[in-house]
Amino acid sequence: MRLKQLFFALLIRPLLLFVSGIRVRGLERLPAEGPALLVANHNSHLDTLALMSLFPLRTLPRVRPVAARDYFFATPLRRFVAQKLIGILPLERQRVQKSAGHPLKPLAQALDEGNILILYPEGSRGEPGELRPFKSGFAHLAKMRPEVPVIPVKISGTDRSLPKDEALWVPFILDIEILEPMRFHGSVRDFVHQVENLYNTPKETP
Repeated sequence: MRLKQLFFALLIRPLLLFVSGIRVRGLERLPAEGPALLVANHNSHLDTLALMSLFPLRTLPRVRPVAARDYFFATPLRRFVAQKLIGILPLERQRVQKSAGHPLKPLAQALDEGNILILYPEGSRGEPGELRPFKSGFAHLAKMRPEVPVIPVKISGTDRSLPKDEALWVPFILDIEILEPMRFHGSVRDFVHQVENLYNTPKETP
């Protein structure tokens, strides 16, 4: 069994599923195989671990969270965790030279190889309980591969269990809702708004 699968089987899944606890709705919508594109809100490093823990161990090698190269590959320890234990697909956040090619090309290639990608349209972790405006990268990727299903995922509770800039994990129950798969259509801007609106809870009328 690969190191990544052992990491989740022996450490992450027992901690999240039995010590903390995860309530899941729509688990049947979790893709059994790739290519697929999961997009989720983002408040904590725990988001990725919680979402990945829902996949069968045999599927984990194909589950690739997309994250910033400049952060997760900045030190040897982070690089080891990112590559060997989580399987992060690095994304360049800084502008790159045109000679380097399209920044989303490695992500499109990963989809072509049958991977399941996890992206956070907010770009980086936001403040607890707050949804930041969605960036358009995921929509551009979906436009490049319109046949690939886009599966929105709502995550809550991770901002209390492992808040931004905190290192102490607190075992709160986590809630994950997997929504109906979508496919790209229309314009990039319209698709971004369509997906983003799924995360905006309507205000109660008095």
